[in-house]
Amino acid sequence: MPRYRWCWRRGLISGPGRPMKPRLIGVRPSINRFVPVLSGGEVAGGEPIRITYDEFEALRLIDYKGLTQEEAAERMGVSRGTVWRCLDSARRKIVAMLVEGRALIIEGETPA
Repeated sequence: MPRYRWCWRRGLISGPGRPMKPRLIGVRPSINRFVPVLSGGEVAGGEPIRITYDEFEALRLIDYKGLTQEEAAERMGVSRGTVWRCLDSARRKIVAMLVEGRALIIEGETPA
């Protein structure tokens, strides 16, 4: 059962905090899955790591295009802190994919 709290302007509302601000995504990747192949030609198993479009976009703008965090934040329509969190999360997930040998899936849902 959801927990409700009282908000002076809106009455009873559910869920913590404000709703997430939409992020502007410049490019949707045409390839959305990377799967490592073992030396014997077998596909590596395990739970895949999922990266969101906003994490992909932050990584693309900063690491691939060479923009600053301020410029990337302006293009995505969010704060610089949000871009930094997306970038940090994306980098951690990609390193985990490489170290653990798990698949990487790029999907549209943003984490709650």
